[in-house]
Amino acid sequence: MDMTAQLPLSEFVVRKRLWDRHMQLGEIGAIGNGGVNRQALTAKDNQARRQVIDWAVALGAQPKVDGIGNIFLRFPGNDENAPAVMTGSHLDTQPTGGKFDGISGVLAGLEGWRCWRHWPLQDAS
Repeated sequence: MDMTAQLPLSEFVVRKRLWDRHMQLGEIGAIGNGGVNRQALTAKDNQARRQVIDWAVALGAQPKVDGIGNIFLRFPGNDENAPAVMTGSHLDTQPTGGKFDGISGVLAGLEGWRCWRHWPLQDAS
């Protein structure tokens, strides 16, 4: 039996990639004190959105963006009628927000999806 099949899904998280993505998004709109100013619907918010969409598309996502900049990423499974699994947050920040304001929920969802795709025990759907 494949020993990786006995590992929990969390063992497939690549912590360095997750950290590096936090740092990369944290540079978009960075301000001098370690915070971020990436307000909704600004050029910096759009830049962050494009980056997340690029990462998601590389994992097989089908992205949609609504009129106020919310990203919806659909990761198709084998059964289109199966219930969806959703996660997320926001990419914009308050004017003096922290580096992780919002992005952790988005990036955790992407990393979770990547892990799920590579987990030996995933369901057929």
